[in-house]
Amino acid sequence: MINKGTLAGYPVTNLKVTLQDGSYHDVDSSEMAFQITAIGCFREYFPKTKPVLLEPVMRVEIEAPENFQGPIVGDCTVRRGIIEHTEQRSDGTTLVVAEVPLAETFGYATDLRSMTQGQGTFTMELKGYRRVPGNIQEEIVAERKKELVSSK
Repeated sequence: MINKGTLAGYPVTNLKVTLQDGSYHDVDSSEMAFQITAIGCFREYFPKTKPVLLEPVMRVEIEAPENFQGPIVGDCTVRRGIIEHTEQRSDGTTLVVAEVPLAETFGYATDLRSMTQGQGTFTMELKGYRRVPGNIQEEIVAERKKELVSSK
C-alpha cells in the first residue's frame, strides 16, 4: 500500500509493480538511489494507469410497514443505492435490502423516521468497496486539490 496517491492524496491499494529491467553499478547503486527511482517512476507512470477512487458501500436492511415500500425504494435509489431484493412478510411489513454508498447514509435514520411515520428501522454493515462514479470523483479530486493547496 502507498500512503499518498497522486489522484487525491488518498492511500493507494491493490497495486502491483513489476520491474522488468535494471542494472547495478558499484558507485551509483544504493538502496536510497533505488527508492528515489521508484518514487519518480510512480509519480510519472501511475497517473497514466487511470486510477479511480473507491468508496465504502454498506449493506442496508430496512424494515417497515409494506405501504412505505415505494418511498423507501425510491429514497435508496436517490442515494445511489442498488436494491438487492425486497420481501413482503405475512405480518404486513416489508424488508428492503440494498447496497448504499456510506457517503449517502448520513442522516438516514431521521429521513427513514420521517418517511415511515416513525415505524421504519434499519441496520447496516460494510459490504465492500465500489468505484466512485466519474462525475463525483471529479468533484472529490477538485475539492481535495483545493484543500491541499490551502493547507500549504
